[in-house]
Amino acid sequence: MNEILFFGSNENPRLLLNKSEKITKPIQFKFENENEKQIKQILSGIYSTIFLFKNGKAIEYLRNPNQQNPEKIQIEENIQKVSVGSGNEAILTKEGNVFAKGIDINPKNSKEFINISSLIEDTNDRIIQDIAYGYQSIYLLTSNQNAYGIGSNKYGQLSLSSKIIIKKHKNLNRKTRKSEKPILMMKNVSKIFSGSYSNFVFLLNSNQELFVCGNNRFGSLGLGFRKKQIRKLTKIQNIPKGEIIDIQCGNNYSIMLIENENEDENLKRKLYSCGNHRFNGLGKNENTYEFTEIKSSLFENDDNILEISIGYYHTLILTSNTKQMIGFGLNLFGQLGTGDTKRQSIPIQIELPELRFNEDIYNYHVSCGNYKSFLYYSPPSFSNLEEDLIKIFRRKEFCDISFKTKNGEIIEAHKLILKYRLNQNQNQNEKLQEIISK
Repeated sequence: MNEILFFGSNENPRLLLNKSEKITKPIQFKFENENEKQIKQILSGIYSTIFLFKNGKAIEYLRNPNQQNPEKIQIEENIQKVSVGSGNEAILTKEGNVFAKGIDINPKNSKEFINISSLIEDTNDRIIQDIAYGYQSIYLLTSNQNAYGIGSNKYGQLSLSSKIIIKKHKNLNRKTRKSEKPILMMKNVSKIFSGSYSNFVFLLNSNQELFVCGNNRFGSLGLGFRKKQIRKLTKIQNIPKGEIIDIQCGNNYSIMLIENENEDENLKRKLYSCGNHRFNGLGKNENTYEFTEIKSSLFENDDNILEISIGYYHTLILTSNTKQMIGFGLNLFGQLGTGDTKRQSIPIQIELPELRFNEDIYNYHVSCGNYKSFLYYSPPSFSNLEEDLIKIFRRKEFCDISFKTKNGEIIEAHKLILKYRLNQNQNQNEKLQEIISK
């Protein structure tokens, strides 16, 4: 089963033909073909919206300038993940290949997908496990934990720093300042973070050290200062204490999700932001050039933050409360789902209609596009062991239950499940598979 709630701009492309251009409260979105139910991911770029299904296929809705109806394209690849940028998009297949299209990747034929992972010069480094699209650049994380970048280097977002390096680099077009092949940026990388509207990137290594480069005109890199271009990967010195779960990047600001144990040894998540508050994207009423906490009474209860998503200038936060989301930022088209178009400078409660699977809130996801927003249900497939863990978590009978891994690490069940459900990636999946006994 599936459930998709849609709100915000109903233009570029128009997804609901019988609705107005502004949808200010979440409403149900259904496909013409009822068989297309198992949603895995939804992404909305400037002129397109992509629905990825669990069978590895996708449907892309494109703006059609000459007609009200959007152009609808079926993508038949065996897709693992989709990422979008400024009129560009990339798909990661389950085999570890990355295909991309767009003016910044293939200027000769911007509508044709090309295999950019095959362009990596080191043939042993061509299996890709994750992708992230910036505004005009794509970032690839290989199975060897190496990070590559391809596309624009206008703001130094590929970490090509000196003019000498740029002049001599054989893969960089000096006239367009674009890399025509993937460039190795950094080794020993565990996660990559960028955004569809961001000319900057965050690279996290296995030691929880965070490196950044790109456009820092508004202080959105969290370095503590503003500078138009950071053309060399730079380590952030003042990172909030805890485990970095996610970093979401907007047009000129960034939000970090940090997880810590509180005094009761329960996992508690907090949000930190930096950058420009011009359109109220920071969740606070001042510019901050390093990551500082977003404080609100809404975060002081027992509800845990499950997921965050950033659009062009708006942020939505999904919590364990099935009746509401939290949001702030620009609301010109109703993309906050508040029933109006009033922008919000600080976090507010957003009432949700009754969810079809409200007992399973941990399988809901939120996705913000430029002026669009989606809340959708996407349950993962579990083995028997994982299903047992989920049942334990739902019953909250985890006080004295723990699991031992092969390396002797003791993990409490509720912490393991929370990390797996909210931060699903290859490493977490492997961690679950390592569990051998209670």
